[in-house]
Amino acid sequence: NSVILLPVLSPSPKVRGTHPDCSVVLHFQKREAECLERIQSESQTPGQEGWTGLGAAWDSGSCWPALPPGQSRAVACPDILHVFKKSRGLIQRNCTEWGWSVPSPPYHSACQLETLSSNNDTEAMARHFVTMKVLYTCGYSTSLAALLLAIGIFSCFRKLHCTRNSIHIHFFTSFILRGTAVFIKDGVLFSDDSIDHCTMSTVTCKAAIAFFQYSVLANFYWLLVEGLYLQTLLLLTFTCDRSYTWGYVLIGWGVPVVTVGVWVLTRLQYDNHGCWDDYSSPYWWVIKAPILLAIFVNFLIFLNVTRMLAQKIRCPDLSKTHKQQYLRLTKSTLLLIPLFGVHYVVFALFPEHVGVDARLYFELVLGSYQGFLVALLYCFLNGEVQAEIRRNWGKWQRSMESNVFNLATQDFTA
Repeated sequence: NSVILLPVLSPSPKVRGTHPDCSVVLHFQKREAECLERIQSESQTPGQEGWTGLGAAWDSGSCWPALPPGQSRAVACPDILHVFKKSRGLIQRNCTEWGWSVPSPPYHSACQLETLSSNNDTEAMARHFVTMKVLYTCGYSTSLAALLLAIGIFSCFRKLHCTRNSIHIHFFTSFILRGTAVFIKDGVLFSDDSIDHCTMSTVTCKAAIAFFQYSVLANFYWLLVEGLYLQTLLLLTFTCDRSYTWGYVLIGWGVPVVTVGVWVLTRLQYDNHGCWDDYSSPYWWVIKAPILLAIFVNFLIFLNVTRMLAQKIRCPDLSKTHKQQYLRLTKSTLLLIPLFGVHYVVFALFPEHVGVDARLYFELVLGSYQGFLVALLYCFLNGEVQAEIRRNWGKWQRSMESNVFNLATQDFTA
């Protein structure tokens, strides 16, 4: 009978940088392969014809050596379980005429572990993750629709064409890529329940993870560009200088390309295991460090812009109109910088196994609505955008009324 064990209140083991949940599975798979080789070699050894005992056996926990009838053997708890509990318990099995006896004491008692959760607990956990998936799918779908509408508004109205709104469009695009990457990753990794995620190591799944990491990096670096551009506008007193545009593009899209390229080459060379979705790997810092750098620089920009804004508002020579412009321009970016960065910094300071549920809710459920919030702040609540929509709506209404009047006049004079 197979024995499946689950650690209790355990730290995450790190075996060759694999995912904590998978490291135990891969360890036992390796031990099983070694045991099966041992069983095969013993079966091919001469002199086994007259053997009346039991041959070597694997029970999903330990490899038991061949024993003559009536004898017993004790083995220690599997080595990897010592990571979870410092128990050196022994499990004993007897060679009887009916076969191997059951392990005594059971694994969960000898190794101070708990058996796998009951079916009810497993079903409850499955329902929990299904509910979470529905929530973040709705969130990303809402965000994608809002972002596409916002890009359409900025693109259709000529008076909204400027460097500031061009940067907003790039920022919106990074959110669209992030939402799309989440759907692609779910489709590749979780479309089939029969897939063994611990041993899955295809080019497709690695490409999906690399694209997801690129979209996350681009998201943070376009937020950094928003902060840099806001600071530049305050320094240049609202001069819409297009000479910086290519520099912003290189930061927003170029830095993530270089970072992900280095990360992919590093994983291929030194840690090409699994599907590269293991955050316990030390090479994960190739991605995490640039994100933390972008958040740190944005925080400094946040402080500097707040200081500059306070100075300009207190300036007696500044007109009321300019003060309102400064306030309108800065409120969106100053709100987004701490909103996007705080939770990432908090979780980055703790190991990956700490606060898993809270991390999932922040990054998946609440994070899925960030694109909608960005479209709301930068586009739908933007006074300039609202005025332009009202102006074009009024123009369209007058045009329709004029057409109706002309048709009515033609009918009357006919």
